[in-house]
Amino acid sequence: MRRSAAVLCGATVVVAGTLTAVPANANASDSVNTVRAAAQVTWKKCATDDYPTLQCASVKVPLNYAKPSGKKITLALSRVPHTGDKYQGPLLVNPGGPGGSGLTLAGFVASSLPKEVAAQYDVIGFDPRGVGKSKPALDCKPGYFNPVRPDSVPSTPAIEKANLSRAKSFAKACGTKYKDVLPYINTVSAAKDMDSIRKALGAKKINYFGYSYGTYLGAVYAKLYPERVRRLVLDSIVDPTGVWYEDNIGQDYAFDARHKALMAWIAKYDSTYKLGTDPAKVEAKWYAMRAALAKKPAGGKVGASELEDIFIPGGYNNGYWPTLAKVFAAYVNDKDEAAVVKAYENIAAVDASGDNGYSIYTAVQCRDVAWPRDWNQWRKDNWAVYEKAPFMAWNNAWYNAPCAFWPTKSLKPVNVANTKLPPVLLFQATDDAATPYQGGVTVHKLLKNSSLVVEQGGGNHGISLSGNSCLDKYLATYLTNGKVPHGSGTADAVCQKLPDPKPQTTASASRAEAGSTLHGMLGFRG
Repeated sequence: MRRSAAVLCGATVVVAGTLTAVPANANASDSVNTVRAAAQVTWKKCATDDYPTLQCASVKVPLNYAKPSGKKITLALSRVPHTGDKYQGPLLVNPGGPGGSGLTLAGFVASSLPKEVAAQYDVIGFDPRGVGKSKPALDCKPGYFNPVRPDSVPSTPAIEKANLSRAKSFAKACGTKYKDVLPYINTVSAAKDMDSIRKALGAKKINYFGYSYGTYLGAVYAKLYPERVRRLVLDSIVDPTGVWYEDNIGQDYAFDARHKALMAWIAKYDSTYKLGTDPAKVEAKWYAMRAALAKKPAGGKVGASELEDIFIPGGYNNGYWPTLAKVFAAYVNDKDEAAVVKAYENIAAVDASGDNGYSIYTAVQCRDVAWPRDWNQWRKDNWAVYEKAPFMAWNNAWYNAPCAFWPTKSLKPVNVANTKLPPVLLFQATDDAATPYQGGVTVHKLLKNSSLVVEQGGGNHGISLSGNSCLDKYLATYLTNGKVPHGSGTADAVCQKLPDPKPQTTASASRAEAGSTLHGMLGFRG
């Protein structure tokens, strides 16, 4: 799906220099990380209206870490410098994906944490290799998601053939355009880049805060460099035992459940949306709308696949629900195609940033581990899913289908089990669709000194710094003094979910208004 991350306006990325990584007002004796006299990063102001203290820089790293003196690539960095006398070192942040840009996330995290906590850290964002302002930035096939795409459900051989042709063409385009780069776009290389960033910052250890796929990236970094980890926060956790084929199938069931939750919410507010009070009948109307758009795309732009793209964000964050419900009602009750087109343009249409993000998403996931190369296996598995959980089954299958034809050989999965870490803080919602609950439980077992904080009944993806004060209190405590909760059950602490939204009288189909600020920064379906 489209990730509409905020863009750094006027950010200038500069080549590594010799300015110290600690601001002049820092008291070196209070620092928990010894900082070299001349760190290897030069920072330049790149403030935005939302993040006025944001700074930008860049570092060069090896394309191939087996040949450290060989070709170099550039990583774009951002920073909100610490302002307090107590300095706890760099806090690297990552929004997930793979393919998500982390530059503005630094500003978001620094401004969302309690001031006295943020003041103790240099909050560091970065665009992983191939992403955004890092160079080279991959874009395998611009316009790959341009509408109208074939129906995602391959109900006829012709529809399946059309979708297969698209997937094969994308894989081929990536292999042709980035033949020399693709073998090095993977999670292990990205983790090694994080350690290069640590060295460039002059820090002995790093603190890390990752969402979604960023939890897997953080766990891999911790496996490779356990002695370099000071604090580790993982929010909305990828199951590392299922990367990536099994994890994506697991998503399908969870997204179908969240879609049903949306249908039930719409039925609850029948006085507003007038789509009925029975959730099953409301859902039937949604599938009827899908069938109608498959035959006659709204405005010649929104067919069945595009409609799914509009509604998938509702599985990530219920802040979208009022807007999605209004669009649904407008089409069913008033035959308002314009409302559907507007929602697609503001929520789901893929821009150049989205093309880049998807290129990295596929490049990383297809390279990280082995995927089935026999399409018959995909067909069998996804029809089986569709029978029980139809909402996103085939949309997600085609999203990942280039991996069946990927031009690079696969790596072996990383066993992230770890007994060498300091206390680790984990956040997981029980009804998260993008990274289902079991992922949090699994990682809790694999990371010996971890503590799991669960949002009971929560279905949003990316739950800390999103308005739940119970969750945020655990985060602030951990970043302040390293203390985590300890419990006797599966979870070490439980927070109740926030209330579901209420209908909006003037809902707008804009991502900024419909979803949380954080979700606008999170990455792709990893």
